[in-house]
Amino acid sequence: MDAVRVSALRERLTGTGWLEAVGGFAGSLRRSVERRGASGLLLVGTEGYEPWHLAAHLDDEAAWSDVPRLAPTLVRHRPPAGAPAHLTHDLRRLTEAGRGATVLVVAPEAAGAQLLERVRDARRHGATVLALDGGTPDGPGDPGDLHGLAHERLTVGTAAEEPFDLAQHLVSAAAGQWAGHRSVRDRLAGLAGRLASMPAISRW
Repeated sequence: MDAVRVSALRERLTGTGWLEAVGGFAGSLRRSVERRGASGLLLVGTEGYEPWHLAAHLDDEAAWSDVPRLAPTLVRHRPPAGAPAHLTHDLRRLTEAGRGATVLVVAPEAAGAQLLERVRDARRHGATVLALDGGTPDGPGDPGDLHGLAHERLTVGTAAEEPFDLAQHLVSAAAGQWAGHRSVRDRLAGLAGRLASMPAISRW
């Protein structure tokens, strides 16, 4: 990860309100996984996009910040045969999610009917649904769009200057550093240095 680019991005976005939006979304994520009765974080992408980098960085943030519940379970559309056990969770895992679970949907493209149906099941069973998306409308016939299903949503528009992967880094770092009494700039101040010194990731 290019920490200089992340730092420059943070400075460019200062005063735009976007960092505040990131901080608010990250705070919601942190509160959801730490609330009484929380049972884990399920991270899922679209059929064409698996959020490997966000999974890895949330895993790191869980260790760095001593918040083990930030470490996600990656839910996949079609886990290949022979995958490690922690990478074999398919969309049925969302249907099984109940009260206490947090579902984080990462969708730079349209979520698709199958994913939306499973997310709707999770929400109906009491899970908290958060969405980080690219603002792409879902197609006609989908069972409720992501905007309608998510309790909270952070959109990185397709015309935005900030790349979607950098937005994920900002969210994961802010979630790890989140504290209700700290400003957004304080929460994100150490991001560039931390990204530059992150250990090699083998779990993912």
